[in-house]
Amino acid sequence: MQTPQTRRDPDAAHEARHLALIVIAVGVTCALHIGKLPVAIPVLREALQLSLVQAGFLLSMVQFAGMTLGLLMGLVADRLGARRVMQAGLLLLAAGSAAGALAPDVHWLLLSRVVEGMGFLLTVLPAPGLLRQRVHHAPTLARALGWWGAYMPLGMATALLLGAPLMGVLGWRGAWLLLSLVSALAMLVFTWRVPPDTDDHHAQRKLPLWPRLRRTLSVPGPWLVAIGFFLYSSQWMAVVGFLPTVYSQAGYSGPVVGALTALAAGINMVGNIAAGRWLARGAQPGVLMGVAYLAMIAGAAVAFSAWAPPLLQYLAVLLFSCVGGLIPGTLFGVSVSLAPDPGTVSTTVGWMQQLSALGQFLGPPAVAWLAVLVGGWQWTWLATGACSVLGCCVAAGLQRTWAQRAT
Repeated sequence: MQTPQTRRDPDAAHEARHLALIVIAVGVTCALHIGKLPVAIPVLREALQLSLVQAGFLLSMVQFAGMTLGLLMGLVADRLGARRVMQAGLLLLAAGSAAGALAPDVHWLLLSRVVEGMGFLLTVLPAPGLLRQRVHHAPTLARALGWWGAYMPLGMATALLLGAPLMGVLGWRGAWLLLSLVSALAMLVFTWRVPPDTDDHHAQRKLPLWPRLRRTLSVPGPWLVAIGFFLYSSQWMAVVGFLPTVYSQAGYSGPVVGALTALAAGINMVGNIAAGRWLARGAQPGVLMGVAYLAMIAGAAVAFSAWAPPLLQYLAVLLFSCVGGLIPGTLFGVSVSLAPDPGTVSTTVGWMQQLSALGQFLGPPAVAWLAVLVGGWQWTWLATGACSVLGCCVAAGLQRTWAQRAT
């Protein structure tokens, strides 16, 4: 015979899954703003006489904001509350994209991109903490955080595939306006479906900013997840970011290059989702990360080799991105547990985001410098491999910290 409690449990699990789906969908809409720019660069260069250097600044603006403000934004989110800060972030994204659509010149567009970068950080940094607050079933939380790790490759791949056709119909200004409306709609749905904070959540926010920061950075967990993400993002962005250049130099056409790059970026979500599922079933996070870093070494070694045929090289890129996706999925999953307490989750994720953005900012120039130095891409795997070897050491330390936390 069913009791009222047993009837409520499935309803609560369903509600938790529904809330997680909304938060993940919000993250995907944010990633669309990151992915819209690479396909728009050729159009912007013609429409606004955008220089190559200015294009580079537009591409790196969000990473620059992340590597300078990630920790601060995380502190703000922990202090003011995840739901409230995510609402503000979505509004900033909508406003920044709308302002960009009206840009009369490059400087206005750069300024609008700064606003978008702030909105992006304010939206995505509190999301893992919000999931931890509202999803109380441990396996569901682990799977949700694995899916959350996939928000960026899913949004990026969608933008890479649909961006050019959409801009062909609407123009780049129309695409910017459309994404502004998407963010505004996401904010309305998020506000409607995610309830306000409870008294318990308010109580977790009483700790002032400086003690919260000191508490976060005085334990090894936040450092390990942040450095692990740095060592992953620097090589992933370098390899996937230069794929269009490598394949264009090899003589592939523009649509083929776009499709190959979109698949390489999108397949990363497979590893993210798998990490969440395996963590929910009791997998060891250090083992998942170690396997992923080793796969990235092997994938990069073959992808940039001089002896492998093109098909094998591309399959190696897919291996690099797909299995490498275990790393962000694992790190998002353990970050909510390795934070010192529930009131420092967004600060921990902010620190992780800051070092991730630093890796994305430094990785591509370092690989490009190496390619110029040796006269080709054939030694790229040495740079990415060094990151992976260090990553295996971080994975071992994270596993020890995880085991100590679990006891």
